[in-house]
Amino acid sequence: MGKVTVVGIGPGNEENMTFLADLALKNCQVLAGYTVYVNLVKDRYPGKEIITTPMTGEAKRCRMALDAATAGKQVAMVCSGDSGVYGMAGLLYELRGDEKEPEIEVVPGLTAALSGGALLGAPLTHDFCVLSLSNRLTPWELIEKRLDAAAAGDYTMVLYNPASGARPDTLRLACERLLRVLPGDRPCGVARNIGREGERWELLTLEQLRDYPADMFCTAFVGNSTTQIIGGKLVTPRGYPNV
Repeated sequence: MGKVTVVGIGPGNEENMTFLADLALKNCQVLAGYTVYVNLVKDRYPGKEIITTPMTGEAKRCRMALDAATAGKQVAMVCSGDSGVYGMAGLLYELRGDEKEPEIEVVPGLTAALSGGALLGAPLTHDFCVLSLSNRLTPWELIEKRLDAAAAGDYTMVLYNPASGARPDTLRLACERLLRVLPGDRPCGVARNIGREGERWELLTLEQLRDYPADMFCTAFVGNSTTQIIGGKLVTPRGYPNV
């Protein structure tokens, strides 16, 4: 019996990949995952069998990975960022059910909240929450409920999947929802193509974020009531005394 190792590769560049992730990709026989993510790493790990599916093919690729492991192969399921944060780890466990084989191991990676936050400065020094604006698997009404709760709780927010070709207005709708209770000058930021060619970041207000031309390569950050721009960076103080 083989094994499926669910590997978070971070943003996709070698420098931001953990030692354990690199080891898992070196030792596997099969690279599986979303085509875009596998393409980020396949040239660094040549000679592997490749299993890929396009967007919306998550269940199919996970079943193919489990089948390959059941046949005795060592499979690495490649996930961008972290393997559990909007990654494939949970789905693999769901599909395997209560069985003990094939073995599943989860290798964490650097998620966009952390790598994007580092580009912007230090926006996550205090309590924060991570929300996906994709309504492909989550009803928009539930996303709105979670946005309301995050705003009421004064959390710094990290917004994954802010917009796509199929849902170009989700970031705008989310910002309009937040602007019901948050001030328009609330400090925000966007990190784009983190760790990849074309990497950039910028600071803006919540009102400006509403009209930002976001896509799936962006991660948006909304500060809390104490978040400031300090030295050109987005910073959320934790409240240490004597500062």
